[in-house]
Amino acid sequence: MMQWGRSTTGRLYGAMLALAAVVLLVDQLTKLWATSALSGGERIDVIPPIQFRLLYNPGAAFSIGAGATWIFTLAAAAAVVGILHIARRLASTGWALTLGALLGGAVSHLGDRLFREPGLARGHVVDFIDYGPFVGNVADIVLFCGCASVMLLSLRGVELAEAPSTESA
Repeated sequence: MMQWGRSTTGRLYGAMLALAAVVLLVDQLTKLWATSALSGGERIDVIPPIQFRLLYNPGAAFSIGAGATWIFTLAAAAAVVGILHIARRLASTGWALTLGALLGGAVSHLGDRLFREPGLARGHVVDFIDYGPFVGNVADIVLFCGCASVMLLSLRGVELAEAPSTESA
């Protein structure tokens, strides 16, 4: 049985959850702002070519799979469960931060899929940061950075998790 207390793994897991909560909060607050400030099709120039403009995305990047929103709901739910399971034996700060970023982004997108219009498990993700070729949100940025971090940590050979304990309870 794992001892959470003050173990390194417990602290890393807590850091992962804290970062995930911050990502979720920032993403949802910025989406709340976007849905109230940009609702009339308004565009706000930020730094050329970046603009703010509101879109509701039923699919993935570039609206791919717009007719299969429920699949993205299941994928986000599986990602959340997988991250929470894998992270139980975290062995490094880098992986804790990476998984926290991925978890926060996945939970935020899952929330959009579950609770936004047009309905349960078919909700559209709020996108509002227009980069030119695509429009995204804060969670998308964090997910991209998290995926890049997975590649870097893997290439550097940083261990994700401690080996399972062979001690009997």
